[in-house]
Order: sequence, then C-alpha cells, then structure tokens
Amino acid sequence: MNPFVRFLTSSIGRKYVMAVTGLSLTLFLLVHMAGNLTIYAGNQAFNDYADLLESNPLLPLAEAGLAGLFLVHVAFAVGLIARNKTSREEGYKAELGMGRKTVASTTMWVTGPLLLVFLLIHIWDFRIAKELVEEYDLAEMVVERLKSPIGFGIYVTAIALVGLHMWHAFQSAFQTLGVAHPRYRALITHTGRLITALLVAGFGGIPFYLFFLG
Repeated sequence: MNPFVRFLTSSIGRKYVMAVTGLSLTLFLLVHMAGNLTIYAGNQAFNDYADLLESNPLLPLAEAGLAGLFLVHVAFAVGLIARNKTSREEGYKAELGMGRKTVASTTMWVTGPLLLVFLLIHIWDFRIAKELVEEYDLAEMVVERLKSPIGFGIYVTAIALVGLHMWHAFQSAFQTLGVAHPRYRALITHTGRLITALLVAGFGGIPFYLFFLG
C-alpha cells in the first residue's frame, strides 16, 4: 500500500486530517462571524457585504473548498468513531495528554452530527431559499428568520453546540499535530477558549439582538 494512503487510513493519519480541516473551519467561522456583524450597521450594510461576496468570481471555488473541508472532516470523524468502538487507543491519548475527559470531549460525536444538521438548515435558509423567490433581500430573510421563536431557538442551540464542540476541538487539534509540550499547553488552551468565546458571543449576539431589539 502507498505510504501516504496507509498514513491516511491509520488512526493517527485520520486525526491529523481532522486537526487540519478543523482548524481551517475555525478560521472560516471567524471570518464568517466578522462579516455577519455588519447586520448591526443595518440591513443595507449587511446586503452590501453579501453583494460584495456574491460578486467575487472566486466565490463558487471558495464554497466548493469549504464544502470539501467539512465533508472530509465529517467523514474522517465517522471513521474514527467506528474504529474507536473496537480500539480505544488509550496509549496514544495518554501520550498527547488527552486522557482527562470533559463534557466537551465526550460529546464531540453528538455535537458534530447536530452541527451538520444545522448547516443543512442554514444552507437552505440563506443559499437555496433565495433562488425560490423573485424579490430577494438577504437581510430581511435573516431578520425574519431570527425573529421567529423557532428560528431563534434553532440558531441559539446551534451556537451553543459550536461552543461546546470548539471548547475541546481547538486544543485537541494542536495536540494531534504534536504541539503538546507543557510549555505551550496552557497558551493553546486559553487561546482555544478565547476563540470559542468570541465565536459564541459574535454569532450568539445576533439572534438575541434581532429577537429582542430588532
């Protein structure tokens, strides 16, 4: 078997791929959040931001790459879950200092699939639904969706899941990539928690603002 293929099919290789794709998705979330914050400046500012994105000829390529990252991340996660049912790999976890279990670490297999469901809802709401209407105003769609109790509940729940998933995933990714020295562990942990807090506050503030004040 090709050494590269053998590496990708090994547990360590799968973890490496998950770490790299996970960190890439984290970067996307930060950029996406920054763009979404334009809703605070009003509908026109949000629509102008959306128009700027849609006018970029590289957008389809970026969306395809993002979809690929997410699908690879999910596929490798499913493979690891299946493999871990037959082998717990305690030695490897101990080597990376990942033996201590937390709520975030033990629910990764739940939060991941639930976020996939939310992503499909999100894509339907703001990418597919617009093709089904003649008069399209993205900002109005966002406001209408998040001022609905059901929409508000779905998005707030999803943001909470993102926070729970990220709380463990960020530091786990760096540990998998070999950055597990005690000298850096605290920095990585605090950085991961800071990023998690920023994502939860940034994304989470929008539905609360629109539902209660918008």
